[in-house]
Amino acid sequence: MRSLRFALLAASLVATAVSIPASASPTDPKSGVEYVTLAQPQPVQAAGKKVEVIEFFMYHCPHCNALEPQFEQWVKKQGDNIVLKRVHIPATGANDPEAHLYLTLEALGKVEQMHAKVFKAIHVDRVRMRDDATVIDWVSKNGIDRATFTNAWNSFGVMTKLRRLPQIVDAYKVDGAPTIVIDGKYQTSPATVYNTVKTNNEPQLFQATLQVMDALVAKAAKTK
Repeated sequence: MRSLRFALLAASLVATAVSIPASASPTDPKSGVEYVTLAQPQPVQAAGKKVEVIEFFMYHCPHCNALEPQFEQWVKKQGDNIVLKRVHIPATGANDPEAHLYLTLEALGKVEQMHAKVFKAIHVDRVRMRDDATVIDWVSKNGIDRATFTNAWNSFGVMTKLRRLPQIVDAYKVDGAPTIVIDGKYQTSPATVYNTVKTNNEPQLFQATLQVMDALVAKAAKTK
């Protein structure tokens, strides 16, 4: 997956300790350069003038974790201009525990309460959420009733969505995380934007990516 390629690229840049100056931020992104236009656009659920934004992510992905604070600020800045959806890539297959966790939190309306806590648990507290028992035990110790969570975890709705995740990832042609799809047809990511920005400063790379997203949201809004 491209997340692995991005990780290896970042590691090599750090290892060489060479500062690569960033070019100007891409305020006028080009298809095939800072983003990709999907050959088969996907249906969107955003109503009216709002633009659908989908973040494809993985809780254990270090780049997703690092991007999250800036991404949350970007979402707040966009306000009513967008409708945000998140899709957790099932990295270990159709029964991926982290993807299952996200879908269960979503079903319970607990994403806003728990999303940052999950990132912290994995990347700071070093909790390895690699099996169902670990996930359920951690959640039950962090503010959600075990029985309530387990019922949602095993529910038909959550299990159906979990089984559909590989199809969704394939439909959007996502091969790494984090990846952003705007209006069902414009795909971008830090790994893609890196080809233009050429910086080993991750916050700067993320900021450039968010500027590309600004431009794509504006582009999509014009067709509403």
